[in-house]
Amino acid sequence: MVVPTKIFFTKGVGVHKDRLASFELALRKAGIERCNLVYVSSIFPPYCTEIPCGEGLEMLQAGEIVYCVMARNETNEPNRLVSAAIGLALPKDADEYGYLSEHHAFGESAAISGEYAEDLAATMLATTLGIEFDPNRAWQEREQIYKASGKIIETKQICQTAQGEKNGLWTTVIAVAVFQ
Repeated sequence: MVVPTKIFFTKGVGVHKDRLASFELALRKAGIERCNLVYVSSIFPPYCTEIPCGEGLEMLQAGEIVYCVMARNETNEPNRLVSAAIGLALPKDADEYGYLSEHHAFGESAAISGEYAEDLAATMLATTLGIEFDPNRAWQEREQIYKASGKIIETKQICQTAQGEKNGLWTTVIAVAVFQ
């Protein structure tokens, strides 16, 4: 059984005439291009701890199979705003699991995309923990309810945005939670 004990977050942007090469350049910017990435769903394991990105990158080996949650978006439309965000919500009880969420959008600022991803992760965790809330309330109101419940200890997000390259080259953005 593989249960990660560490996680780090990274992000990147790539621009190239070829779509795949643009993605590769975003992976390089994020520092994870030398790994074989396996996308997993959104569970943050109990007792998993966050480590700094630099420390996590140093632990990776070329060719290593690495599990990650990735948000990715791309465009070849000049000046089109693209975003990719990962949200995180952690329960107070270390025996419980948390949630990661991916969000990718067009036309959203980093603040809006990041907040949406954070809100999504927190909402998934809140429903799992039985926290009552009104889903129609604004994120800031629900965030206070979630944290006041004493069951959710932390929420956060990482987001990467970019505008499509002015001459129509492919622009790719990624936000990644990398498990170790």
